Amino acid sequence: MAHAPARGETPSFTDSSDGDFDTSDFLLRHQGALPVPVVITEPAVGYGGGLMLLYFSESAGQAKAADQAGEARKAPPNITGIGGLATENGSRGAGLFHFHSWDGDRYRYLGALAQGRANLEYYGAFSHGRSYEVKGTFLVQQVLARVANTPWYVGPRYTYFRSDTRFTGEAASELSAAEMAQRIGKAGLVLDYDTRDNMFYPNRGTYAELEAQFSRSWLGSDQSFESYRARGYHWTPVAPRWTLGLRGDGQFTRGAVPFYAQPYVDLRGVSRGRYQDRDALALEAELRWHATPRWSLLGFGGVGKAYGNWTTFSDATTVVSVGAGFRYLIARKLGLAVGIDVAHSKDQNAFYIQVGSAWR
Repeated sequence: MAHAPARGETPSFTDSSDGDFDTSDFLLRHQGALPVPVVITEPAVGYGGGLMLLYFSESAGQAKAADQAGEARKAPPNITGIGGLATENGSRGAGLFHFHSWDGDRYRYLGALAQGRANLEYYGAFSHGRSYEVKGTFLVQQVLARVANTPWYVGPRYTYFRSDTRFTGEAASELSAAEMAQRIGKAGLVLDYDTRDNMFYPNRGTYAELEAQFSRSWLGSDQSFESYRARGYHWTPVAPRWTLGLRGDGQFTRGAVPFYAQPYVDLRGVSRGRYQDRDALALEAELRWHATPRWSLLGFGGVGKAYGNWTTFSDATTVVSVGAGFRYLIARKLGLAVGIDVAHSKDQNAFYIQVGSAWR
């Protein structure tokens, strides 16, 4: 059985199997509040940081032991988190969340509440950005249930966002009044599929999610519109020390979508919101070389398009991103790796401090 450390006992930060630095002992035996620093390097908001305080109602080690004793699927611990962040361009926010599972991980609940302000740029139909500020309150509620004894989960999701949005300089004249809506209230259905061998930094398996959400006035929205998303990630070993990862992500909307909620090309090295339209697609591949059991090097590249309103698919800019990075296996027993990715796209370079895979 796994135990919380005895009072006064200090967890080891050295792995007995290889003598390297490792946090498995601390994470598996930790119970209670855990401070987690947040480092932000997203080009859209600038450099920044914050702090999250996580509370585990059951340590990861206890969850693993209980799971093995019951011969059930691996159940994650129940987690409550609260924290805040700020960046150099004046963006800031604070929020809290709770994740809970029941009945051997057959049912999962996720709830979050956040409030903040973001200073961003909207490009829309033009090649230059117009600065805007969006501040408000965000709420999400989700309940998923496992389908029989399979890797599939299905359930409802509700999202609400009440905002105060304004352009701080040049206005986006191409936007209609409906696209400036201040309230979004939408509900829909989520379908998940997960066969990853590790949720943090997989070496094999697939994660996929299908989502359909509908925004209506009776759900708290100013405008009626629909949003759909299909995303999938797959990892497979291609040689004893090599892993290939593939990613596809499609976001589609119909109706009067507020401009700040329009889909955008999501690739490393591309500022969030730089390429934004009614629909957006992204494809990405990543090749990982396990130089040692602890260290891995990776190279990646991706393409994407945003289209549907301002441009057609054929006329839309094809966004290309390339980069490289590394990971260190900081918690071997959990498969948790940390590292840095450096990426490049047209006229832009960026780096990211990563915990696990960049695909979430």
